[in-house]
Order: sequence, then C-alpha cells, then structure tokens
Amino acid sequence: MISASHLTQFFIASAVIIILPGPSVTFAVARGVAWGRSVAVLTVLGNSVGALVLSAIVAVGLGPLITHSKLFSTVLQVLGGCYLIWLGSSALRQRHAHALAMAQREDVRPPTWQVVRQGFVVGVLNPKAMVFFVAVFPHFVSRGRGDVTVQLLLLGLIFSVMAFVSDSTWGVVAGTARDWLAKSAHRLVVMRVIGAGVMIALGLVVLVSALVSA
Repeated sequence: MISASHLTQFFIASAVIIILPGPSVTFAVARGVAWGRSVAVLTVLGNSVGALVLSAIVAVGLGPLITHSKLFSTVLQVLGGCYLIWLGSSALRQRHAHALAMAQREDVRPPTWQVVRQGFVVGVLNPKAMVFFVAVFPHFVSRGRGDVTVQLLLLGLIFSVMAFVSDSTWGVVAGTARDWLAKSAHRLVVMRVIGAGVMIALGLVVLVSALVSA
C-alpha cells in the first residue's frame, strides 16, 4: 500500500490544489450566493463525486490518453466551459422569477437530483482536477507496495473527501451571507446576477484557456 511519507506528501499537495480558487470553489460559492447553503453543499457533493469518477478513469488508464492527446484534453475543457456558461445563462434568465418567488417565501430551490447532477458534470469536466490527477497522482504511488491502480483509486478517494470538506465550507459561508443579505427581491436579483456572472466568467476563462493552449 502507499507509504506513509508518500501519503503525507499527497495530503499537502492536495490541500494546496484544493484551497487555490478554481472551478469547483467558484462554482460552489456562486451556487451558495444564488440558492443558499443546502444547494451549495449538494453541489459540492455532486462535484466531489464527479472528481472521484474522473480520478477512477485516470486510474484505469485514461491518464495516458489525456496526457498524449492534446485534442482529447482540449475537448474535455471546452465541454466543461460551455456547461458552466449554460448554467450561468440559465440562472441569469430566471433571476426575476426566482427573486419574486423568494420574496413571497416560496420554495424555488432546484430539485436535489438536478443540483447534484449539475455539480457532478462540473466536477468530472474540471480541467484543474484532470491535470492534477494525470500529472501528480503517479508521483505518490509506491510501485513496490501493491497494485498501482488500487493505490490511484485510494488517492482519488482521499482527494475527493478533502475537496468536499473544503468546498462545502466555502459554499456554506456564501450561503450564509446570502441568507443575511436577502432582505428584498431587488437584493436577491443582484446576488443572482453576481452568481450567474461568476459562472459565465469562469466558463469563458476555461474556454479561452483551452483554445489558447490548443
């Protein structure tokens, strides 16, 4: 199994990459501002499961394909960027309806499965996580201490749990601020516009980054 020294180094590297702002953190914060704490946490749950699936795909052999096929890597990033832009645009279009319903104390929160699914798609198409899994994971494997694939799967699980705890904290803080600030429909509209704008901007950054590096 993975050596203690490798595991310690992996914890440190994972903490650094998770804490640095990226698609997952920004998306969780945007959802927390738009919908509140519970939606933010559910989004992070889906995102973490998506990251776990991505790490499993890398572990069973997709890593070399992503590493050696620039086209494949670019396509994944473009899909992720487009999806973020679509989510932000959807939130922007519905900002007034959502604000009115909230002002009337109606529950307009998206269905739980939809929230988790959207978080999952963002997680599985996260270019930062993809690069981390492909480029960094192999360095923490103890090749003489058991099945390499099993070790990679274990590292993916550890990373996903750490990401869930960290990103959930960001989402809860954002959701709490949203609950405190949402005193009127107008303020709620402003917050939804901010959240939608963040998602769209993030999607554009991912797209531009993918196209420039293509």
